[in-house]
Amino acid sequence: MSAVRIEIDKGRCVGAGMCALTAPDVFTQDDDGLSEILPGRAETAAGQAAVKEAVRACPVGAVSLADGEE
Repeated sequence: MSAVRIEIDKGRCVGAGMCALTAPDVFTQDDDGLSEILPGRAETAAGQAAVKEAVRACPVGAVSLADGEE
């Protein structure tokens, strides 16, 4: 059975911070300003409406939802 997980393409991320603003309980920014997922949240928060909005809000499409194996 596959689960949905959150992914961030660090090569594409420009540090706009829209994901961290939209879903602060899931995303943060590292010391370089690039987005990252808070520990333990990549799989567990993928279905949240705020995460789906963060995917939509990313101006460069660096945040996505992907199918993964459970």
